[in-house]
This record gives sequence, structure tokens and C-alpha cells, in this order.
Amino acid sequence: MLRAFRRAGWTVELLETERPGHGAALAAEAARAGAVRVVAVGGDGAVHEVANGLLATRSRASLGVVPIGTGNDFAKLVGVYRHSVDRAVQRLVAAMPRRFDAGRVLGEHFVNTMGFGFGPAVVRMRNAMPGLKGFLSYLVPVLRSFATFRPPLLEVRGDGFAETGNMMMVEVCNGTTAGGSYRFAPEADPCDGQLDVCLIRRVGLPKFLTALPRVMRGTHGTMKEVALVRTRTLTIRSPDAPLLLHLDGELREPAVRECTVTVEPGCLNVLVAK
Repeated sequence: MLRAFRRAGWTVELLETERPGHGAALAAEAARAGAVRVVAVGGDGAVHEVANGLLATRSRASLGVVPIGTGNDFAKLVGVYRHSVDRAVQRLVAAMPRRFDAGRVLGEHFVNTMGFGFGPAVVRMRNAMPGLKGFLSYLVPVLRSFATFRPPLLEVRGDGFAETGNMMMVEVCNGTTAGGSYRFAPEADPCDGQLDVCLIRRVGLPKFLTALPRVMRGTHGTMKEVALVRTRTLTIRSPDAPLLLHLDGELREPAVRECTVTVEPGCLNVLVAK
């Protein structure tokens, strides 16, 4: 990989993360040192950390991605998904920067999606099953989580939209997919200055199982249990229990019952391959 970058004329320094949060610190240090590009080599968690490091410094450096994770949802937005490492590098060195939006909640950014309800429950289950790989690492936790999941009571308010009820999930999207294969917001544009929200009301197991293929195809928007809305801000309140959420697939338990999600338009330079 390093040889491929250097053949393209890039001066490259390889830094390895050692603990959670280290990627954000390394990205911030690189930005302060004058790096022009900072490349996340990994999955969506690595992208999340590098993006937060760059945004913390308000750097003009461009975020690049060489995807070697499981879901690689962000890689789908930037033209390097399902490529070998060498091919991804080749595409990356020819990529051009675009200004992407980023979401922000509770002092932390996300660049693809964040969510409440069933999404973070699946993340917690997946974290407890590290032996699973590939597509099974998403499908099996989904099915196992449903057995114990109880849709929380949520109050959701956005631009011209408000709803209260027991909800399977609320996924707040800057990108189009989450969990590797689920197209929660098939029309989302990470450069439009808005967040695409997929709200799924409480459903039983039969409806849930039949809905999964539709979510994978992105055709779930016509279901009566689903609402798709666009907004610049979204406030979520959980009257009964502290919120559980994920940011780009990273679990967060902030011990609060209310939060507001906002979008920061065009705040991040991202290398997009053609």
C-alpha cells in the first residue's frame, strides 16, 4: 500500500492506532503538522475517528479512505467500495476533494449515520460477538437483538415534523447506508446541508422480517410504519430511560435523556474517486 502511494508521488507516513480514540488524536496531530491529506485505513470506525480529529482542528486537510472494514458504508460515498487495497489506493490518488457535511450531537461528529433504538442495540450485540465476520456480523446480531429489544418511547422533533411513540429506530443519515447493507436513506446526499431521517415505528416480528429486504433495497419508504424526512436539526427525547445511540457504528451511552442533532454544512474536505 505504501509503495502504491509513493509511486503516485505522495510522501507517506504510516501511523497505527493503539486504543479507542487514538485515530482522532493522530489525525488532529497530522493536521496541526500541516498534512494535506489524512487517510483512514480501516472500517467506518476508523473513518469516524479520523474525521473527528480533522474537524476538531478545523483543518483544510482532505479525508481519504482505504476500506478494510466489514461494512465500509462511508466508502460507498467516495468511490472506493469493494476495491482491493491497491485498487483503492490507485483511485484515491486520482480523487478530487469535495466538501461534505457532517452531523454533530453531544459534542461529537458523525459523517455517515447515527441512530437511536434498534440500531445501537444491534451494535451492542455485535460488539459482544467478535467472532462473526462479513455479512453475518450484521445479520446475526440483528436477529438476536430483536428477541430482547423493546421499542423505546421517543419524542422526535425536526423541521416541520414531530412524532411521539414507541419506535423501532430513528436513523439520522448523512450517507445512504448503515450496517453494511441497509439503505435507510437511499436519496441522502452528504453535500446538501441536510440530514435524512428514517423513522421506523414499532412493528412485530413477522413485519420486521419481511421489511428487512425492503430496507436493503431502499424501498421501505412507502411502508406505513416508516417516515422519511429531511431536516437541519433533530431533537430526540426519551422520557423513560437514558438514550442509547451509535455514531457511525460506534456505541455511545451518554446518560442523558435528550439531545439535539445538527448538521454542519460543507465542513469537511473528502477525497472522492470518480
